Amino acid sequence: MTPTGPGGLSAKADRHLWGHFARHGAGITPPIITRGEGVHIWDDKGRRYIDGLSGLFVVQVGHGRAELAEAAAKQAETLAFFPLWSYATPPAIELADRLAGYAPGDLNRVFFTTGGGEAVESAWKLAKHYFKLTGKPGKHKVISRAIAYHGTPQGALAITGLPAFKAPFEPLTPGGFRVPNTNFYRAPEQYRTDIKAFGEYCADRIAEAIEFEGPDTVAAVFLEPVQNAGGCFPPPPGYFERVRQICDEYDVLLVSDEVICAYGRVGSMFACDDFNYVPDIITCAKGLTSGYSPIGAMIAADKLFEPFDDGKTVFPHGYTFGGHPVSSAVALANLDIFEREGINQHVKESAPAFRSTLERLLELPIVGDVRGEGFFYGIELVKDKNTRESFDDAESERLLRGYLTPALWDAGLYCRADDRGDPVVQLAPPLICGQPEFDAIYEILHGVLTEAGRRL
Repeated sequence: MTPTGPGGLSAKADRHLWGHFARHGAGITPPIITRGEGVHIWDDKGRRYIDGLSGLFVVQVGHGRAELAEAAAKQAETLAFFPLWSYATPPAIELADRLAGYAPGDLNRVFFTTGGGEAVESAWKLAKHYFKLTGKPGKHKVISRAIAYHGTPQGALAITGLPAFKAPFEPLTPGGFRVPNTNFYRAPEQYRTDIKAFGEYCADRIAEAIEFEGPDTVAAVFLEPVQNAGGCFPPPPGYFERVRQICDEYDVLLVSDEVICAYGRVGSMFACDDFNYVPDIITCAKGLTSGYSPIGAMIAADKLFEPFDDGKTVFPHGYTFGGHPVSSAVALANLDIFEREGINQHVKESAPAFRSTLERLLELPIVGDVRGEGFFYGIELVKDKNTRESFDDAESERLLRGYLTPALWDAGLYCRADDRGDPVVQLAPPLICGQPEFDAIYEILHGVLTEAGRRL
Protein backbone atom coordinates (compact mmCIF):
# COMPACT_ATOMS: atom_id res chain seq x y z
CA MET A 1 0.00 0.00 0.00
CA THR A 2 1.19 3.51 -0.76
CA PRO A 3 0.70 5.87 2.18
CA THR A 4 -1.92 8.51 1.49
CA GLY A 5 -2.29 10.17 4.89
CA PRO A 6 -0.32 13.14 6.27
CA GLY A 7 3.14 12.95 4.80
CA GLY A 8 2.00 10.35 2.23
CA LEU A 9 1.89 10.63 -1.54
CA SER A 10 -1.51 12.31 -1.72
CA ALA A 11 -0.44 15.04 0.67
CA LYS A 12 2.81 15.54 -1.24
CA ALA A 13 0.92 15.68 -4.54
CA ASP A 14 -1.50 18.25 -3.17
CA ARG A 15 1.36 20.38 -1.90
CA HIS A 16 3.93 20.11 -4.67
CA LEU A 17 2.76 18.43 -7.88
CA TRP A 18 1.45 20.70 -10.62
CA GLY A 19 -0.58 18.47 -12.91
CA HIS A 20 -0.85 18.96 -16.65
CA PHE A 21 -4.23 20.24 -17.89
CA ALA A 22 -5.41 19.56 -14.32
CA ARG A 23 -7.66 21.30 -11.80
CA HIS A 24 -6.30 21.94 -8.32
CA GLY A 25 -7.63 23.03 -4.96
CA ALA A 26 -11.18 22.70 -3.61
CA GLY A 27 -10.37 19.25 -2.28
CA ILE A 28 -9.25 17.86 -5.64
CA THR A 29 -6.57 15.18 -5.25
CA PRO A 30 -5.34 13.26 -8.29
CA PRO A 31 -5.69 9.48 -8.36
CA ILE A 32 -2.26 7.90 -7.90
CA ILE A 33 -1.39 5.19 -10.41
CA THR A 34 1.22 2.76 -9.13
CA ARG A 35 1.35 -0.18 -11.51
CA GLY A 36 0.42 -1.41 -14.97
CA GLU A 37 0.21 -4.81 -16.57
CA GLY A 38 -1.17 -5.64 -19.98
CA VAL A 39 -4.34 -3.59 -20.54
CA HIS A 40 -4.82 -2.74 -16.84
CA ILE A 41 -3.54 -0.17 -14.36
CA TRP A 42 -3.75 -0.13 -10.55
CA ASP A 43 -4.06 2.76 -8.12
CA ASP A 44 -2.45 3.18 -4.71
CA LYS A 45 -5.48 1.59 -3.06
CA GLY A 46 -5.03 -1.61 -5.04
CA ARG A 47 -8.00 -1.06 -7.36
CA ARG A 48 -7.69 -2.25 -10.96
CA TYR A 49 -8.88 -0.33 -14.03
CA ILE A 50 -9.01 -0.97 -17.77
CA ASP A 51 -6.68 1.47 -19.46
CA GLY A 52 -9.15 2.57 -22.09
CA LEU A 53 -6.93 5.39 -23.34
CA SER A 54 -3.51 3.70 -23.46
CA GLY A 55 -2.26 6.24 -20.94
CA LEU A 56 -2.80 9.08 -23.40
CA PHE A 57 -2.90 7.29 -26.78
CA VAL A 58 0.56 5.96 -25.95
CA VAL A 59 0.91 2.45 -24.47
CA GLN A 60 0.39 0.55 -27.72
CA VAL A 61 1.84 -2.83 -26.70
CA GLY A 62 0.50 -2.73 -23.14
CA HIS A 63 1.96 -2.18 -19.70
CA GLY A 64 4.65 -4.22 -18.00
CA ARG A 65 6.71 -5.26 -21.01
CA ALA A 66 9.98 -6.41 -19.46
CA GLU A 67 11.64 -6.44 -22.89
CA LEU A 68 11.30 -2.66 -23.18
CA ALA A 69 12.62 -2.02 -19.68
CA GLU A 70 15.55 -4.30 -20.39
CA ALA A 71 16.32 -2.47 -23.63
CA ALA A 72 16.53 0.79 -21.69
CA ALA A 73 18.79 -0.69 -19.02
CA LYS A 74 21.11 -2.34 -21.53
CA GLN A 75 21.56 0.87 -23.53
CA ALA A 76 22.11 2.94 -20.39
CA GLU A 77 24.94 0.63 -19.39
CA THR A 78 26.64 1.16 -22.76
CA LEU A 79 25.90 4.83 -23.45
CA ALA A 80 23.34 6.60 -21.28
CA PHE A 81 23.44 9.90 -23.13
CA PHE A 82 25.03 11.86 -25.90
CA PRO A 83 23.41 14.64 -27.95
CA LEU A 84 22.84 14.65 -31.70
CA TRP A 85 24.32 18.13 -32.02
CA SER A 86 26.82 17.35 -34.82
CA TYR A 87 27.35 13.86 -33.43
CA ALA A 88 25.43 10.61 -33.74
CA THR A 89 24.77 7.48 -31.69
CA PRO A 90 24.11 3.94 -32.96
CA PRO A 91 20.54 3.71 -31.58
CA ALA A 92 19.52 7.03 -33.16
CA ILE A 93 21.03 6.01 -36.50
CA GLU A 94 19.32 2.63 -36.47
CA LEU A 95 15.98 4.15 -35.46
CA ALA A 96 16.16 6.82 -38.17
CA ASP A 97 16.85 4.11 -40.73
CA ARG A 98 13.95 2.02 -39.43
CA LEU A 99 11.48 4.90 -39.49
CA ALA A 100 12.52 5.97 -43.00
CA GLY A 101 11.87 2.40 -44.08
CA TYR A 102 8.33 2.51 -42.70
CA ALA A 103 7.53 6.00 -44.02
CA PRO A 104 5.84 6.41 -47.40
CA GLY A 105 7.32 8.00 -50.50
CA ASP A 106 10.68 9.70 -50.07
CA LEU A 107 10.25 10.71 -46.43
CA ASN A 108 13.79 9.68 -45.56
CA ARG A 109 15.06 12.36 -43.20
CA VAL A 110 14.34 11.91 -39.48
CA PHE A 111 14.73 14.79 -37.02
CA PHE A 112 14.28 13.58 -33.44
CA THR A 113 12.52 15.45 -30.65
CA THR A 114 11.36 14.43 -27.17
CA GLY A 115 7.63 14.67 -27.83
CA GLY A 116 4.81 15.48 -30.22
CA GLY A 117 4.49 19.20 -29.59
CA GLU A 118 8.19 19.61 -30.32
CA ALA A 119 7.77 17.61 -33.54
CA VAL A 120 5.00 19.97 -34.69
CA GLU A 121 7.09 22.98 -33.69
CA SER A 122 10.00 21.58 -35.68
CA ALA A 123 7.83 21.02 -38.75
CA TRP A 124 6.64 24.61 -38.87
CA LYS A 125 10.16 25.94 -38.40
CA LEU A 126 11.44 23.67 -41.15
CA ALA A 127 8.68 24.78 -43.51
CA LYS A 128 9.50 28.45 -42.99
CA HIS A 129 13.25 27.92 -43.28
CA TYR A 130 12.92 25.72 -46.37
CA PHE A 131 10.96 28.33 -48.29
CA LYS A 132 13.39 31.09 -47.29
CA LEU A 133 16.25 29.00 -48.63
CA THR A 134 14.43 28.23 -51.88
CA GLY A 135 13.55 31.78 -52.82
CA LYS A 136 10.06 32.09 -51.36
CA PRO A 137 10.64 33.98 -48.10
CA GLY A 138 7.05 35.17 -47.80
CA LYS A 139 5.69 31.67 -47.25
CA HIS A 140 5.33 31.42 -43.47
CA LYS A 141 1.64 30.89 -42.63
CA VAL A 142 0.05 27.58 -41.69
CA ILE A 143 -3.49 26.29 -42.08
CA SER A 144 -5.08 23.79 -39.72
CA ARG A 145 -8.60 22.72 -38.76
CA ALA A 146 -11.10 24.06 -36.26
CA ILE A 147 -11.00 22.35 -32.84
CA ALA A 148 -7.79 20.48 -33.78
CA TYR A 149 -5.07 20.10 -31.15
CA HIS A 150 -1.44 20.19 -32.27
CA GLY A 151 0.49 20.86 -29.06
CA THR A 152 1.36 23.48 -26.46
CA PRO A 153 4.64 25.18 -27.53
CA GLN A 154 4.03 28.70 -28.80
CA GLY A 155 4.27 27.75 -32.46
CA ALA A 156 2.31 24.51 -32.13
CA LEU A 157 -0.30 26.36 -30.07
CA ALA A 158 -0.79 28.81 -32.93
CA ILE A 159 -1.59 25.81 -35.14
CA THR A 160 -3.99 24.41 -32.53
CA GLY A 161 -7.62 25.26 -33.31
CA LEU A 162 -8.97 25.55 -29.75
CA PRO A 163 -9.56 29.20 -28.75
CA ALA A 164 -9.88 28.45 -25.02
CA PHE A 165 -6.44 26.83 -24.98
CA LYS A 166 -4.84 29.78 -26.75
CA ALA A 167 -6.47 32.74 -24.99
CA PRO A 168 -4.30 32.67 -21.83
CA PHE A 169 -1.10 32.87 -23.88
CA GLU A 170 -1.96 35.42 -26.53
CA PRO A 171 -0.48 37.05 -28.48
CA LEU A 172 0.72 33.84 -30.10
CA THR A 173 3.18 33.23 -32.90
CA PRO A 174 1.50 34.89 -35.89
CA GLY A 175 0.49 32.96 -38.97
CA GLY A 176 -2.00 30.31 -37.91
CA PHE A 177 -5.33 30.10 -39.79
CA ARG A 178 -8.28 27.74 -39.50
CA VAL A 179 -10.55 25.80 -41.88
CA PRO A 180 -13.52 23.47 -41.17
CA ASN A 181 -12.85 20.01 -39.79
CA THR A 182 -14.35 16.74 -41.06
CA ASN A 183 -17.00 16.15 -38.37
CA PHE A 184 -19.62 14.50 -40.58
CA TYR A 185 -22.09 14.24 -37.69
CA ARG A 186 -22.14 18.06 -37.54
CA ALA A 187 -21.91 18.61 -41.31
CA PRO A 188 -24.04 21.32 -42.91
CA GLU A 189 -27.52 19.98 -43.67
CA GLN A 190 -26.97 19.78 -47.43
CA TYR A 191 -24.05 17.37 -46.98
CA ARG A 192 -25.44 14.97 -44.36
CA THR A 193 -26.45 12.36 -46.92
CA ASP A 194 -23.30 12.58 -49.05
CA ILE A 195 -20.05 12.09 -47.12
CA LYS A 196 -17.89 12.30 -50.23
CA ALA A 197 -19.36 15.68 -51.15
CA PHE A 198 -18.79 16.80 -47.56
CA GLY A 199 -15.14 15.80 -47.86
CA GLU A 200 -14.77 17.80 -51.05
CA TYR A 201 -16.40 20.77 -49.35
CA CYS A 202 -13.96 20.59 -46.41
CA ALA A 203 -10.92 20.17 -48.65
CA ASP A 204 -11.96 23.03 -50.90
CA ARG A 205 -12.05 25.33 -47.88
CA ILE A 206 -8.29 24.78 -47.64
CA ALA A 207 -7.85 26.03 -51.20
CA GLU A 208 -10.12 28.94 -50.40
CA ALA A 209 -8.04 29.86 -47.33
CA ILE A 210 -4.80 29.68 -49.32
CA GLU A 211 -6.27 31.96 -51.99
CA PHE A 212 -7.59 34.37 -49.38
CA GLU A 213 -4.30 34.62 -47.48
CA GLY A 214 -2.24 34.60 -50.66
CA PRO A 215 -0.45 31.50 -51.97
CA ASP A 216 2.89 33.27 -51.68
CA THR A 217 2.38 33.55 -47.90
CA VAL A 218 1.22 30.02 -47.00
CA ALA A 219 3.89 27.46 -46.13
CA ALA A 220 2.05 24.41 -44.83
CA VAL A 221 -1.20 22.66 -44.01
CA PHE A 222 -1.22 20.65 -40.76
CA LEU A 223 -3.78 17.83 -40.55
CA GLU A 224 -4.20 14.77 -38.35
CA PRO A 225 -5.25 11.67 -40.31
CA VAL A 226 -8.05 11.24 -37.76
CA GLN A 227 -8.61 14.46 -35.83
CA ASN A 228 -8.56 13.85 -32.08
CA ALA A 229 -10.02 16.95 -30.38
CA GLY A 230 -13.77 17.06 -30.80
CA GLY A 231 -13.93 13.29 -30.71
CA CYS A 232 -12.28 11.35 -33.56
CA PHE A 233 -13.17 12.85 -36.95
CA PRO A 234 -12.13 10.40 -39.71
CA PRO A 235 -11.47 11.82 -43.16
CA PRO A 236 -14.29 11.41 -45.70
CA PRO A 237 -13.49 9.36 -48.82
CA GLY A 238 -11.35 11.37 -51.23
CA TYR A 239 -10.58 14.11 -48.70
CA PHE A 240 -6.82 13.64 -48.47
CA GLU A 241 -6.52 12.98 -52.19
CA ARG A 242 -8.03 16.42 -52.81
CA VAL A 243 -5.92 18.07 -50.09
CA ARG A 244 -2.77 16.62 -51.66
CA GLN A 245 -3.80 18.08 -55.03
CA ILE A 246 -4.42 21.48 -53.45
CA CYS A 247 -1.06 21.52 -51.68
CA ASP A 248 0.75 20.57 -54.88
CA GLU A 249 -1.11 23.22 -56.87
CA TYR A 250 -0.14 26.02 -54.48
CA ASP A 251 3.34 24.73 -53.52
CA VAL A 252 2.27 24.26 -49.91
CA LEU A 253 3.67 21.52 -47.69
CA LEU A 254 1.28 18.89 -46.35
CA VAL A 255 2.12 17.90 -42.77
CA SER A 256 0.52 14.72 -41.45
CA ASP A 257 0.39 15.18 -37.67
CA GLU A 258 0.45 11.58 -36.50
CA VAL A 259 1.40 12.10 -32.88
CA ILE A 260 -1.65 10.01 -31.96
CA CYS A 261 -2.43 8.13 -35.18
CA ALA A 262 0.98 6.58 -35.95
CA TYR A 263 2.31 3.23 -34.77
CA GLY A 264 -0.76 1.07 -35.15
CA ARG A 265 -3.45 3.27 -33.64
CA VAL A 266 -5.34 3.19 -36.93
CA GLY A 267 -3.74 -0.01 -38.25
CA SER A 268 -0.46 0.91 -39.97
CA MET A 269 2.86 2.30 -38.82
CA PHE A 270 1.77 5.61 -40.34
CA ALA A 271 -1.91 6.41 -40.75
CA CYS A 272 -1.34 8.33 -43.98
CA ASP A 273 -0.92 4.86 -45.49
CA ASP A 274 -4.36 3.90 -44.18
CA PHE A 275 -5.87 6.87 -46.04
CA ASN A 276 -3.71 6.67 -49.17
CA TYR A 277 -1.80 9.92 -49.20
CA VAL A 278 1.88 10.82 -49.06
CA PRO A 279 2.62 13.96 -47.01
CA ASP A 280 5.74 16.09 -47.13
CA ILE A 281 6.31 15.77 -43.37
CA ILE A 282 5.10 13.37 -40.70
CA THR A 283 5.15 14.36 -37.04
CA CYS A 284 4.98 11.54 -34.52
CA ALA A 285 5.72 10.58 -30.90
CA LYS A 286 3.59 8.76 -28.26
CA GLY A 287 3.35 5.17 -29.52
CA LEU A 288 6.90 5.07 -30.91
CA THR A 289 8.16 3.67 -27.60
CA SER A 290 4.71 2.69 -26.27
CA GLY A 291 5.46 5.31 -23.62
CA TYR A 292 8.34 3.43 -22.00
CA SER A 293 10.67 6.36 -22.70
CA PRO A 294 9.94 9.79 -24.23
CA ILE A 295 10.76 10.45 -27.88
CA GLY A 296 9.24 12.13 -30.93
CA ALA A 297 10.22 12.70 -34.52
CA MET A 298 9.70 14.88 -37.55
CA ILE A 299 10.13 12.81 -40.72
CA ALA A 300 10.71 14.94 -43.81
CA ALA A 301 10.81 14.34 -47.55
CA ASP A 302 14.19 14.39 -49.28
CA LYS A 303 13.42 17.66 -51.07
CA LEU A 304 13.14 19.46 -47.72
CA PHE A 305 16.62 18.33 -46.75
CA GLU A 306 18.29 19.28 -50.03
CA PRO A 307 18.95 22.97 -49.17
CA PHE A 308 20.79 21.83 -46.04
CA ASP A 309 22.91 19.22 -47.84
CA ASP A 310 25.64 21.58 -49.06
CA GLY A 311 28.24 21.27 -46.30
CA LYS A 312 27.51 24.67 -44.78
CA THR A 313 23.78 25.43 -44.34
CA VAL A 314 22.46 24.53 -40.88
CA PHE A 315 18.89 24.08 -39.66
CA PRO A 316 19.40 26.07 -36.43
CA HIS A 317 17.05 24.03 -34.28
CA GLY A 318 17.38 21.13 -31.86
CA TYR A 319 16.70 19.60 -28.45
CA THR A 320 19.18 18.36 -25.87
CA PHE A 321 17.33 15.07 -25.41
CA GLY A 322 16.11 14.62 -28.99
CA GLY A 323 16.96 11.10 -30.18
CA HIS A 324 18.14 10.17 -26.68
CA PRO A 325 20.08 6.88 -27.01
CA VAL A 326 18.05 5.14 -24.31
CA SER A 327 14.74 6.23 -25.84
CA SER A 328 15.95 5.24 -29.30
CA ALA A 329 16.89 1.78 -28.03
CA VAL A 330 13.47 1.39 -26.42
CA ALA A 331 11.78 2.48 -29.66
CA LEU A 332 13.69 -0.14 -31.62
CA ALA A 333 12.66 -2.84 -29.14
CA ASN A 334 9.06 -1.62 -29.30
CA LEU A 335 9.07 -1.83 -33.09
CA ASP A 336 10.50 -5.34 -32.80
CA ILE A 337 7.42 -6.28 -30.74
CA PHE A 338 5.16 -4.73 -33.39
CA GLU A 339 6.70 -6.88 -36.08
CA ARG A 340 7.08 -10.09 -34.08
CA GLU A 341 3.54 -10.03 -32.69
CA GLY A 342 1.83 -8.56 -35.76
CA ILE A 343 0.37 -5.64 -33.80
CA ASN A 344 -0.76 -3.68 -36.86
CA GLN A 345 -2.41 -6.72 -38.41
CA HIS A 346 -4.17 -7.44 -35.13
CA VAL A 347 -5.61 -3.91 -35.13
CA LYS A 348 -6.82 -4.24 -38.70
CA GLU A 349 -8.43 -7.60 -38.00
CA SER A 350 -9.98 -6.58 -34.66
CA ALA A 351 -11.09 -3.04 -35.52
CA PRO A 352 -14.46 -4.10 -37.03
CA ALA A 353 -15.33 -5.96 -33.83
CA PHE A 354 -14.34 -2.96 -31.71
CA ARG A 355 -16.53 -0.72 -33.85
CA SER A 356 -19.55 -3.02 -33.77
CA THR A 357 -19.24 -3.45 -30.01
CA LEU A 358 -19.17 0.30 -29.41
CA GLU A 359 -21.97 0.95 -31.90
CA ARG A 360 -24.32 -1.01 -29.64
CA LEU A 361 -24.21 2.10 -27.43
CA LEU A 362 -26.23 3.93 -30.09
CA GLU A 363 -29.34 2.35 -28.57
CA LEU A 364 -28.97 4.79 -25.65
CA PRO A 365 -30.81 8.12 -25.99
CA ILE A 366 -27.77 10.06 -24.78
CA VAL A 367 -25.43 8.64 -27.47
CA GLY A 368 -25.65 10.59 -30.71
CA ASP A 369 -22.66 9.29 -32.64
CA VAL A 370 -19.94 6.65 -32.46
CA ARG A 371 -17.03 7.39 -34.79
CA GLY A 372 -13.40 6.57 -35.31
CA GLU A 373 -10.94 4.21 -36.94
CA GLY A 374 -8.80 1.32 -35.76
CA PHE A 375 -8.49 1.41 -31.97
CA PHE A 376 -9.36 5.12 -31.79
CA TYR A 377 -12.96 6.18 -31.09
CA GLY A 378 -15.13 9.03 -29.89
CA ILE A 379 -18.66 8.68 -28.53
CA GLU A 380 -20.59 11.94 -28.84
CA LEU A 381 -23.24 12.66 -26.23
CA VAL A 382 -26.37 14.65 -27.04
CA LYS A 383 -29.32 16.14 -25.24
CA ASP A 384 -31.75 15.28 -28.04
CA LYS A 385 -30.93 12.46 -30.42
CA ASN A 386 -33.48 13.47 -33.05
CA THR A 387 -32.32 17.06 -33.39
CA ARG A 388 -28.66 16.36 -32.45
CA GLU A 389 -28.93 19.15 -29.89
CA SER A 390 -25.86 19.26 -27.71
CA PHE A 391 -25.40 20.46 -24.13
CA ASP A 392 -24.63 24.02 -23.13
CA ASP A 393 -21.43 24.75 -21.21
CA ALA A 394 -23.00 24.42 -17.76
CA GLU A 395 -24.72 21.15 -18.67
CA SER A 396 -21.53 19.80 -20.20
CA GLU A 397 -19.62 20.68 -17.04
CA ARG A 398 -22.11 18.81 -14.86
CA LEU A 399 -22.27 15.85 -17.24
CA LEU A 400 -18.58 15.36 -17.97
CA ARG A 401 -16.79 16.48 -14.83
CA GLY A 402 -19.60 16.30 -12.34
CA TYR A 403 -20.70 12.79 -13.21
CA LEU A 404 -19.07 10.91 -16.10
CA THR A 405 -15.39 11.28 -15.24
CA PRO A 406 -15.69 10.01 -11.64
CA ALA A 407 -18.39 7.47 -12.52
CA LEU A 408 -16.35 5.83 -15.27
CA TRP A 409 -13.31 5.74 -13.01
CA ASP A 410 -15.29 4.25 -10.13
CA ALA A 411 -16.68 1.63 -12.52
CA GLY A 412 -13.14 0.57 -13.44
CA LEU A 413 -12.46 2.36 -16.74
CA TYR A 414 -9.84 4.97 -17.44
CA CYS A 415 -10.84 6.95 -20.53
CA ARG A 416 -11.51 10.60 -21.32
CA ALA A 417 -14.66 12.67 -21.06
CA ASP A 418 -13.74 15.58 -23.31
CA ASP A 419 -15.42 18.92 -24.00
CA ARG A 420 -13.06 20.33 -26.63
CA GLY A 421 -15.97 20.75 -28.99
CA ASP A 422 -19.19 18.85 -28.32
CA PRO A 423 -19.13 16.46 -25.32
CA VAL A 424 -17.53 13.12 -26.12
CA VAL A 425 -16.07 10.07 -24.43
CA GLN A 426 -12.75 9.13 -26.04
CA LEU A 427 -11.43 5.58 -26.23
CA ALA A 428 -8.04 4.32 -27.42
CA PRO A 429 -7.17 1.09 -25.60
CA PRO A 430 -3.83 -0.72 -25.94
CA LEU A 431 -3.43 -2.39 -29.30
CA ILE A 432 -3.22 -5.84 -27.71
CA CYS A 433 -6.91 -5.71 -26.71
CA GLY A 434 -9.45 -8.20 -28.05
CA GLN A 435 -13.13 -9.00 -27.71
CA PRO A 436 -13.02 -9.66 -23.92
CA GLU A 437 -11.68 -6.13 -23.38
CA PHE A 438 -14.11 -4.64 -25.91
CA ASP A 439 -17.00 -6.27 -24.05
CA ALA A 440 -15.75 -5.09 -20.66
CA ILE A 441 -15.40 -1.51 -21.94
CA TYR A 442 -18.87 -1.67 -23.46
CA GLU A 443 -20.49 -2.96 -20.25
CA ILE A 444 -18.97 -0.17 -18.17
CA LEU A 445 -19.90 2.51 -20.70
CA HIS A 446 -23.42 1.16 -21.10
CA GLY A 447 -24.05 1.22 -17.37
CA VAL A 448 -22.59 4.66 -16.74
CA LEU A 449 -24.15 6.31 -19.81
CA THR A 450 -27.54 4.79 -18.99
CA GLU A 451 -27.37 6.39 -15.55
CA ALA A 452 -26.18 9.65 -17.09
CA GLY A 453 -29.26 9.66 -19.30
CA ARG A 454 -31.49 9.14 -16.29
CA ARG A 455 -29.87 12.02 -14.43
CA LEU A 456 -30.48 14.35 -17.38
